[in-house]
Amino acid sequence: MNTYRPFSAPRTVRFADCDPAGIVFFPQYLVMLNTQVEQWFDDGLGIAYAGLIGARRVGLPTVRLEVDFTAVSRHGDALRLQLQPLQLGRTSMHVEHTFWGGEELRLRARQVLVCTSLETHRPQPWPEDIVAALQR
Repeated sequence: MNTYRPFSAPRTVRFADCDPAGIVFFPQYLVMLNTQVEQWFDDGLGIAYAGLIGARRVGLPTVRLEVDFTAVSRHGDALRLQLQPLQLGRTSMHVEHTFWGGEELRLRARQVLVCTSLETHRPQPWPEDIVAALQR
């Protein structure tokens, strides 16, 4: 059973997200996904992502990413992006992303983030405040 709370946020598809066919260009979905992780830290966990990366020198690189693109999104579409933490390890975290346009699933992704030191670029245990925020 998953004990972690999901985090959702709205996102409107912008002109800059789209290719000449008028649909979201697939790499832009990955930009949205990365932005969702940042917003989750800021708004969902209450931990400033910029401070984590900058002052604290904690990195969160993606080491695995599996994505299913299930339906197109067009300029102006209102999306709901959801991030669900699945598993927290000593140095890694598995999360699932789902992007919805109304009731239609547009994207499903599984991502593995690793907590690293930006000084050594080596894995390190998750900071206590992040573990505590996940367990709230």
